[in-house]
Amino acid sequence: MAGEKTVDTTGLLGWIDKRFPLTSTYKAHLSEYYAPKNFNFWYFFGSLALLVLVIQIVTGIFLVMSYKPDAALAFNSVEYIMREVPWGWLIRYMHSTGASMFFVVVYLHMLRGLFYGSYRKPRELVWVFGVAIFLCLMGEAFFGYLLPWGQMSYWGAQVIVNLFSAIPFIGPDLSLWIRGDYVVSDATLNRFFAFHVIAIPLVLLGLVVAHVIALHEVGSNNPDGVEIKQGPKDRNGHPMDGIPFHPYYTVHDIMGVAGFLMVFAAIIFFGPEMGGYFLEYNNFIPADSLKTPPHIAPVWYFTPFYSMLRATTSDFTWVFSAGAVIAAIALFFKGKLSGLWRFGVPIVLLIIAVFMKTLDAKFWGVVTMGGSVVILFFLPWLDKCPVKSIRYRPTWHKFLYAIFIIDFVVLGFIGTQAPTPALNLISQIGTMLYLGFFFLMPVWSRLGTFKPVPDRVTFHAH
Repeated sequence: MAGEKTVDTTGLLGWIDKRFPLTSTYKAHLSEYYAPKNFNFWYFFGSLALLVLVIQIVTGIFLVMSYKPDAALAFNSVEYIMREVPWGWLIRYMHSTGASMFFVVVYLHMLRGLFYGSYRKPRELVWVFGVAIFLCLMGEAFFGYLLPWGQMSYWGAQVIVNLFSAIPFIGPDLSLWIRGDYVVSDATLNRFFAFHVIAIPLVLLGLVVAHVIALHEVGSNNPDGVEIKQGPKDRNGHPMDGIPFHPYYTVHDIMGVAGFLMVFAAIIFFGPEMGGYFLEYNNFIPADSLKTPPHIAPVWYFTPFYSMLRATTSDFTWVFSAGAVIAAIALFFKGKLSGLWRFGVPIVLLIIAVFMKTLDAKFWGVVTMGGSVVILFFLPWLDKCPVKSIRYRPTWHKFLYAIFIIDFVVLGFIGTQAPTPALNLISQIGTMLYLGFFFLMPVWSRLGTFKPVPDRVTFHAH
């Protein structure tokens, strides 16, 4: 037929295409994948996350070539990499800086999803895969944190693993099983090394592939929250509000990559420790099981959740108990649950309220810390707002988002500091704000006057 495109079946490319879907995959995910034409700078961070993942894998491979996963040799092997291996210092700093930059771009990527409602229908599974990637990153970072075998690595791992002992009945045995010994030791180092180098990267790569496939199946969101697949199409069936990802957004992303690499290189060459936030000073001291550092804190990207853990004291559990009782009453009388759910959910909440005071506060601290991450999985069903994008929400919604962001940053800073009564009170208030943002979202997301959403994306050529 006239005008119909034909696939070249000659030459090397044709030989490959007969045996492997190279051209069709390229078209489906790049040249003929139509993305909304109104992407802004917030859409850099997905591709940047993929770039940092590649950097981490490549630098990790080179580090493993000289690293010794042995409690007697691990710290010295890192020093050997830094001082004796040609360009070893660069590879090590690229990997350590890459770990922090990974969380920087992932946090910004998730924040963009929060702003523009990228977790809403039909992208719920895209978001779920993304949060699973975030959990894997946290596990990967935690297991890798022990490997330098410095003071903060050793004692940080000791503190975190001991948290599992707070779980009723199975806690002590679970923490012993994770460590492989009664204290963090050579057995712990070896199993953490295996998880960091092999197990979690395989899961992480699988989740990244699933995340991208799910995204390309339903299409990308945009700052307006308009579904371009449901809008007008051209004579070839392509969305008129979309443009091919390649070459338009590959060039767009290359600009973001250039800016990112300038920042990345500046940190590596001029401040790889970043004042002790990227590489703690105590980690340049060999691990000593007989000398506890005066203040043990995780790396900065864990500190918001660590603050929530420390905030959950025996006194603070009264707040959670009261919240569970109020939620049970509200769901029973004002909720939309029916049948057994109407009675079952409030009863479960009341049982939790009772157990709040019978179980150790340390356990509820672990629950709070874990729950603050797990709740992200349910965001697509918590948000009841009639519009997706923050552009068309009431102005006071934007203030709520601003308070949430400031709260998260403050919790992160407090987590890096030694605990004091004043900081503990601030972290308790911050924990309530963080959890309240999500648990009350079904209520506040419905309220206010919403602006009309356009039928097509708003786009201004530049």
